[in-house]
Amino acid sequence: MQLSAPIYVLKRNAKLLARDIDIALHQALDKVAIDEGFQSWSHLVSSPLNKSPARPILRQLEPGDLVLVGARPGQGKTLLGLELAARASQLSRKGYFFTLDYHERDVADRLSSIGVDPSSSDSAVVIDTSDEVSADHVISRLMAESEPALIVIDYLQILDQKRTNPSLDDQIKSLQKYVIGSGAICAMISQIDRSFDLSGKFMPDISDVRLPNPINLSVFRKLFFLHDGRIQFDQAA
Repeated sequence: MQLSAPIYVLKRNAKLLARDIDIALHQALDKVAIDEGFQSWSHLVSSPLNKSPARPILRQLEPGDLVLVGARPGQGKTLLGLELAARASQLSRKGYFFTLDYHERDVADRLSSIGVDPSSSDSAVVIDTSDEVSADHVISRLMAESEPALIVIDYLQILDQKRTNPSLDDQIKSLQKYVIGSGAICAMISQIDRSFDLSGKFMPDISDVRLPNPINLSVFRKLFFLHDGRIQFDQAA
């Protein structure tokens, strides 16, 4: 069964549909999936035709990795981050998703869209939508956990939006030190500068990461970039 459009386009269509007819995102996703000939969105995304980039990314992650996942808006980077956290058990880890960009209802809708029931007591992913999310907040929350963690933070460019927080560069260094010392894995979702849209490049790369404040990007061991349903892996120098 061939999809009428790439899956990231179908997600975008569902988001517009949800706004247009005032329904929850997971309901709109199911409607789009039915139009594509599937029983539901979870059925669509589990189809062999639609292998998620989360799986090949997970296969490349190792203890102590600080990872960057970058894409322009609408390319599915947040959904990918949620799926990484939700699939953490595949690496014998507990998944954590920290976000300053979404509320609990938004996150629940997005989890539902990838076939994860956020209300289930069996759900392995821990969601934190606190306004206090920062490197110190993440580390202090994880310090009390004995189980190995896979952490996803949404997103890099707003970690220092509070003036009381350390600089972005200092926070990333703190996270790097923590994951190396604890053996945790941390994936940071990142914006890509809008200049990429006019660059004519096939895929974004490290030079396209939007940096409103200075940061040494060499701290990231691995970088993954998404665009038009494709994914590119770059190993840190």
